[in-house]
Amino acid sequence: MEDNKRVVYIKSVLENMPSNWLNLTTHQLDIYNEKLAKTQFLDQFETLFQNNNATPTALSKLPTAYDYIRLGHPLSCVLEWTIASLHQLTPQSVISFSSQTVPILAILRKNLLENKNTQIVYTGKLPTTFDAEIIKSVYGYQFDLKKVENESDIAAFNGSTIFISEQHQILKTTLSKHSDFYIHLYNGLGSIVLVNGKENEQYISEIQHVRRRETIAMTPANSLIALKSLTENTAIAIQNSDVATNKKRVTDAIKTITGSNTKALVGSSGLSVQYAIMMGLIDDALANHKGKAIKFIVPPNCYGGTNDQARRVAACLENVEVVDLPVDGDNDMVQSIDMVLTNIANEDAVPYIIAEIPTNPRVEVPDLVQLKNVLSQERKTANGKIAVDPVFILDQTFCPNVHFLGEGEILSTVRTISYASGSKFPSGGKCTAGYVIGNTKTTALLDKIEVHLTICDNEATNLQYEILATQMPSMKQRISDAYKNTREFVNFIHKTLPEAKINFVSESLAAQGFTPSVFSLDLPTKGTTAEEKEAYKRVLNLQLINLMIAEIPNESKYCVSYGQLKGCYWTIPATSTQGTTKEGDKDYIIRTALSPDIDLELHKKVFLDFVKTI
Repeated sequence: MEDNKRVVYIKSVLENMPSNWLNLTTHQLDIYNEKLAKTQFLDQFETLFQNNNATPTALSKLPTAYDYIRLGHPLSCVLEWTIASLHQLTPQSVISFSSQTVPILAILRKNLLENKNTQIVYTGKLPTTFDAEIIKSVYGYQFDLKKVENESDIAAFNGSTIFISEQHQILKTTLSKHSDFYIHLYNGLGSIVLVNGKENEQYISEIQHVRRRETIAMTPANSLIALKSLTENTAIAIQNSDVATNKKRVTDAIKTITGSNTKALVGSSGLSVQYAIMMGLIDDALANHKGKAIKFIVPPNCYGGTNDQARRVAACLENVEVVDLPVDGDNDMVQSIDMVLTNIANEDAVPYIIAEIPTNPRVEVPDLVQLKNVLSQERKTANGKIAVDPVFILDQTFCPNVHFLGEGEILSTVRTISYASGSKFPSGGKCTAGYVIGNTKTTALLDKIEVHLTICDNEATNLQYEILATQMPSMKQRISDAYKNTREFVNFIHKTLPEAKINFVSESLAAQGFTPSVFSLDLPTKGTTAEEKEAYKRVLNLQLINLMIAEIPNESKYCVSYGQLKGCYWTIPATSTQGTTKEGDKDYIIRTALSPDIDLELHKKVFLDFVKTI
């Protein structure tokens, strides 16, 4: 009776849900409490259910479920809540994935770090992308693999048992003591993990963190399909789309935009792509540089997802280490790279550099000729042998239109891979998919990266390809228009508040093609001590952001996004994108991103009002 009541309620929810449940990729952080991610949304959702209230107004007032859609969103939360209630589990014990293999890897990762045995038991077939040999040899995960006819055939095991089964409909499953984790595979949608037993609750946050950093949750569109299967008691119905045509349009667009004609790969998110890059390069090093240490060189204050993911990979593999690369402020990227590469060459290790150009959040561009020279320099090991040359992994999200890779371009002769988050300019904020491409010197590496994108089942979904195919043709024009708005706003701030420090590209860099639409703002402060000055500035940051949101609610958002189609986005990196960064490396400044479509005069007026208050 209770189950039926929930199903009826969910039907009403699907009829009345806000449109942004299906369409938003990055949510407002002013209605988001990271410590209460998902629980706050579901606590209030449960109250609505108990009151049988599924009105559009009530649903629209629910708080943000997660900060990023790749980690979770209202529809994935509702799906997990519903499935949990059917199985008498807590909502946290049900975790949806767009990938069919990453949830398996998430459990294996936890058991690797705890030195715990794992058996993977399955009926029918494993995910087609699951490559047991590579997962053991490259990822370092160990497990036993067994096929059974029924779950009751599972033998007692000293460790964790993962039971995998294919499903064609969202149905209630009988949970038994035989299995610790149930992974249900849904063709075309992804997978859902059920964490069984109180003794396994310690895995929940670990599995969710893998979803946050190495893949994405089941997408809103696919979560909606799953919910309809559940409420209508029907088989899962996947909508047809011309995937081959869309895929070709997207990969052709990537080649045109980057100026490179090598293989272009598209993943479910920027971090999905970055994970494939890291694991692909590790795979290549294991094959071609046997016994050598692998060093990922990463700016300590870069985007938190990049920083965190790199350290998470290193934590699992003894021969992989993260090396800090200071790039911002008083540090020069080229000098830092030179110093780090010299040290790594001396150790005869394999160097992989991950860096953003322009940097985030200081929006700095290194001297590119010097960068090319320092990356091209032949170095020697302590024994006098030629050291392994570096691979430069370039996060081009801020300026995806700049040509680094094609024949004759500045980094065409250095092993360079470029990738970008698709939730920014490529899709205009309509999906999370990201892409990667390289120059001609990275052809073999791209093949390895493709292997791992496939193993992790992290390729972009059909709908993501469709969205990118629609949005990417207008990308260059949107970049140009957004830059013009940003330059005008930056000039206005310079004029009205000259004491503020603004980090933005120079006119000469813009003439070279570096036309980002994001800048960082270091507001003037007051106080007699450094502590007083910092405290005053942090209050002032929020005062400005809150005023912009209050006065221009339809356009100004407290949000980490960039490259969206409309509006203006404000955030403080230290409390958003740098969430997992070490405290001393965080930036308590304002980062602002403007779109091509914005009421710039109104934003100027409100900023002037703010200046008058200080």
